[in-house]
Amino acid sequence: MKNKIETLLACALVATLVGAVYFQPQRSKPAVKTDTKPVAQAANQPASSNSFAVVNVKVFDGEAIIPRATVIVKDGLIAKIDATNAPLTADIAQIDGTSKMLLPGLIDAHTHSWGNAARDALRFGVTTELEMMGDAKRAAANKAQRESLAATEQADLWSAGSAVTVPGGHGTQFGLAVPTLAAADDTAQFAAQFVRARAAEGSDFIKLIVEDLSAYPGRKTWPTLNSAQIVAAISAAHAAKKMALVHVSLKASATEVLAAGADGLVHVFANTAVDANFTNLAKQRGAFVVPTLSVLASFAKSGQAEALANDSFLRAALSSEQRQSLSVQGKGLPRPEVFERALSNVAALHAGGVRILAGTDAGNPGTAHGASMHGELALLVQAGMTPAQALSAATAHTASAFGLTDRGRIRAGLRADLVLVNGDASADILATRRIVQVWKNGFEVQRIGQALLAPKMSDAPQIGSFEGAQISAPFGSWMSSTDQMADGKSTGAIKLAIGGAKASAGALHITGKINAGFAYPWSGAMFMAADAMAPLDASAKTEIVFQVRGDGREYRVMLFSGESTGGIPVMQYFKTTPDWQTVKMPLADFNGADLASFRGLAWTADLPEGEFDFWIDEVELR
Repeated sequence: MKNKIETLLACALVATLVGAVYFQPQRSKPAVKTDTKPVAQAANQPASSNSFAVVNVKVFDGEAIIPRATVIVKDGLIAKIDATNAPLTADIAQIDGTSKMLLPGLIDAHTHSWGNAARDALRFGVTTELEMMGDAKRAAANKAQRESLAATEQADLWSAGSAVTVPGGHGTQFGLAVPTLAAADDTAQFAAQFVRARAAEGSDFIKLIVEDLSAYPGRKTWPTLNSAQIVAAISAAHAAKKMALVHVSLKASATEVLAAGADGLVHVFANTAVDANFTNLAKQRGAFVVPTLSVLASFAKSGQAEALANDSFLRAALSSEQRQSLSVQGKGLPRPEVFERALSNVAALHAGGVRILAGTDAGNPGTAHGASMHGELALLVQAGMTPAQALSAATAHTASAFGLTDRGRIRAGLRADLVLVNGDASADILATRRIVQVWKNGFEVQRIGQALLAPKMSDAPQIGSFEGAQISAPFGSWMSSTDQMADGKSTGAIKLAIGGAKASAGALHITGKINAGFAYPWSGAMFMAADAMAPLDASAKTEIVFQVRGDGREYRVMLFSGESTGGIPVMQYFKTTPDWQTVKMPLADFNGADLASFRGLAWTADLPEGEFDFWIDEVELR
């Protein structure tokens, strides 16, 4: 049981951090109440049918607009786009498209997808995701799904699998074992072997990481690919008939990889401005850029994510995990100047004729799969693209760039991945949020899921008094937790101590040491509300209260909740003193937490490195 619990907790603490390099949860406003009214099903449209027609609808086919047409779908494929709007036979279900626009399913050109990501994406009309680093073991299942026309609740996924990075480089810091390209006497041969291994695993394209963190002031630089490795890896990718895509943050790196033959950049650099020389190089190489403005907006603390969470047309379909992720802001001080430079660089690249593709970097805190695509489209328009150009960047242009021949357009013979919205999204990009219906393989997607019905938590407030001979609780359980379960190096232990707060008999003594070896180190004590982190309904609770004393260090309380154990925990910080003190934390301050599916709490140390020592007692959920 302990191994199973540790695995679940590792998923909750680690998997949610893959792809999130510079983020940490922040204290913010109380969680937003959401409207959970179901989306009405169109008349005459059987939920089980993948044959139907949308009549009298404005069509954006991926590049062009058809002012009024009938789009006929048969057996999951687009059969005909009839601009004459000829009458249909009575045997086909009809959906009225008056005052609406039909779009191809959206394609997110930069994600990191795990857990519920593909399901979350699909609810918001993102029918395909292109993952820029992920689990190579899923390659066969990904391929089988995207080749099928069966009903599914998930977006299709193409993935880079393991990225090309060096030992200790970006991509290795998440506590997960990943292959790395070490220095070798014969760089070309070793790089070719490395890339062939990725192709053999099922990588759909090859992603290189050229990132030493020097673009981020105050951060220690990391090792990264050298010039010989870059040239060799790109050449090997092309020899394996795979596209070579590159993560960069610096203009110099972007210039170097394009000169070496890279097919695309999966971020826009913002350390300096785009100039004509760079634009001309990108055009000569036929390279594209996926700016991922949503993540830079999080760095800037622009309010973009909060606006998405509060959007009246999006919030009803957001899961609690998505709301939690959107509540997280970029780490450190706001960097609005970087965001503004990124917008200017996108404008310059677009004006210079470089192809821009829409990608969110979803999987990072501050983003939500599916929902963030609607924010990214608005940011592309803010950067100078027209709404129609932004839509092409999320449909036909991405399909063309990645060789996805069966999607991205509304054309006869292609799969019926479709989104129907109220209004004209080619004139008003915010209309993409006013989703009426989504179809995947011609089957309608259920956009509002059933609420998780968890057992009600005990009304008794006590979850830890530590008075007995063993560490126990009236319900749930306590355990030690460290980043060693994610291959980190931190240590920790919990034990009963004699003498607690307010002259009580005992307390929980938590000790350990935070060590380097994991990007987000932790160590401390974990309370699980039920076995294997199963949820309980704690919606009647209003605050966490506990007694604490310690070494003067700052610690955090992490609250786990949501539809799965993989949800990002919401955090609040407290500081210890040598004397016992009472800490009260309103649950409303844990912005994004879903108390109806409460899973657990953790009291942990994090950075800076070093030893820690504190006690807690009389822990209550009131």
